[in-house]
Amino acid sequence: MVPRVTRWLAGFTFFVLLTTTCLAAEPYAADAQTAWRLLDYIAVDYAGAVNHGVVSSPAEYAEQQEFAATVATHIAALPEKPGKAALLAQSDALKAAIASKSEPKDVADASHRLAAALLAAYPVPLAPSRVPDFARGAQLFQQNCMACHGATGHGDGPAAKALATPPIAFTDQDRARERSVFSLYQIVTQGVDGTPMPSFASLSDDDRWSLALYVGHFAVPDPVAAAGEQRWKNDAGTHKDVPDLTSLVTTTPAALGKRIGQQQADEIMGYLRRHPEALAPKVSASSLSVVRDKLKASLAAYREGDKPGASTLALSAYLDGFEPIEPLLGTRDSTLLEHIEGSMGEYRAAIEHGATVDDVATREQVLSNLLDDAETALSPNASGALSTFIGAATILLREGLEALLIVVAMIAFLRKAERMEVMPYVHAGWTGALVAGFLTWVVATWLIGISGASRELTEGFGSVFAAVVLLSIGIWMHGKSQAGQWQRYIKARMATALSGRSAWFLFGLAFIVVYREVFETILFYAALWTPGSGAALLAGAATACVALAIIAWALLRYSRILPIAKFFNYSSWLMAILTVVLAGKGIAALQEAGIVGIRPLGGVPRLELIGLFPTWQSVGAQGLMVAAVIAGFWANHRKAMKEASATPPR
Repeated sequence: MVPRVTRWLAGFTFFVLLTTTCLAAEPYAADAQTAWRLLDYIAVDYAGAVNHGVVSSPAEYAEQQEFAATVATHIAALPEKPGKAALLAQSDALKAAIASKSEPKDVADASHRLAAALLAAYPVPLAPSRVPDFARGAQLFQQNCMACHGATGHGDGPAAKALATPPIAFTDQDRARERSVFSLYQIVTQGVDGTPMPSFASLSDDDRWSLALYVGHFAVPDPVAAAGEQRWKNDAGTHKDVPDLTSLVTTTPAALGKRIGQQQADEIMGYLRRHPEALAPKVSASSLSVVRDKLKASLAAYREGDKPGASTLALSAYLDGFEPIEPLLGTRDSTLLEHIEGSMGEYRAAIEHGATVDDVATREQVLSNLLDDAETALSPNASGALSTFIGAATILLREGLEALLIVVAMIAFLRKAERMEVMPYVHAGWTGALVAGFLTWVVATWLIGISGASRELTEGFGSVFAAVVLLSIGIWMHGKSQAGQWQRYIKARMATALSGRSAWFLFGLAFIVVYREVFETILFYAALWTPGSGAALLAGAATACVALAIIAWALLRYSRILPIAKFFNYSSWLMAILTVVLAGKGIAALQEAGIVGIRPLGGVPRLELIGLFPTWQSVGAQGLMVAAVIAGFWANHRKAMKEASATPPR
């Protein structure tokens, strides 16, 4: 059934997608993170090497010099950007300060300034994707760290005496105040060169964050943390000092102490490091502050001539800020959602193509106004049982219809071909996708978080893959709809029409097209689910399931009575239409993930239902698919005409 070109196209598509995914990662992340970790280490530990201009520990001092040189090496290895020269100058100044045995405070300040400038120029992930689990951190510490660092973090574990370099005492307040949770996370991840401290990169990202947070609580006694809890719960003003998880893990107690007083800073940090759930982000209008802040930072970077930094921040505003609340906004006001998505794409395109600062600033203001409307739409008073029911029903209908049409077409074909022995492969494909979808929901809810980029990449790559496969299948079906083609095909290849390889290919196609829609539906339903909304959501889902079952029954029943030639003709056009739709949706999703560039196309409406998006890339992909369909159908027609003319009359 499936021609060789389909298998080649599928393999080529997988190779392209895999290659693109690998290239999507920031190439400078390792160098930037390593340099940041070493700078944090210098800021904290230099005081143990130099005291009033005199070296107090030659070994420690030599290590500080080595670390400063390594920082300079990693910064030099970073890709060229407008701020790189300034970073190199700062790293040279830091090396000079250490060489001249400057005061610890001066070296610490220089290290912190360089670290902040480094992350501003070369952004890397600074915060966990989900709230760390303090209890899990305690368990991991007992399993991996207690032998050296001791049960209470004093650095007096049973294995400590045998180590050449004594383990760090996490209870040392002076050192702990200069160390952020992020720096502890980096040390847990990469270890410390030249010391017995190993890397725990084998642990999951969530586990490493949980462990780092647990380690960071030792320096604050329980009574101080208890006072912090009372302060946090009774004084809402303190929430502005540590507004989110990023602030919690990147701010040192010393830095916070300079703003609000050291005692208050110790209390708040002690409480929040024990109870990070107090900062758990809520899907509400307040979540839009992340989008606003990153857009403002993006505009500021663009004003300073840092085009790559502005582009990175603009993409982060969408993936890290807007994408998590997109499902909920889509159920409240889909038109507003489309306007914001389109405007954010145009904003990134303006940066990418070097628009004037005034133009970019105007676009940022337009987005700010749209976000005001989104805040209203996302307010708790804007939802109710009826809106939840309608949202749940329409989402499942919309996401399920595409997959249903493809799966029903495969089932109908197998019935027409009388190859019922292959039917279990198709059924295994779509049922397996439902099971995988359930597991995705479990994993996304309890184990890991699904980032905005992961969501767009899954949707984009799945759509492009399905589009390429459906293009080939549609052309093949159209060829069999020509006069006499089906009968000749049956006579020549009935015994091998559906080989074991083709049967597994049908399984894979059914799995991909269904899982793509299940994945999207899970994210939308997770956003819809709120306390008290369960009944309305389940009723909406049940209604949509009944509607999809009726549509499937009608399509299968109608396909039974269709003549074989008409069935293939109609099916080929259905596949062709879905090919064009999925191509547009796939490119749009990859644009939102930052994989594909954005070039706006004026005069083209945004019609997500048919995969039409106002960009040259998306429309161009659909145009290529239309051209491929026309060429394939024309080649089929020409072949049929030649065979008809070559057949002698009876």
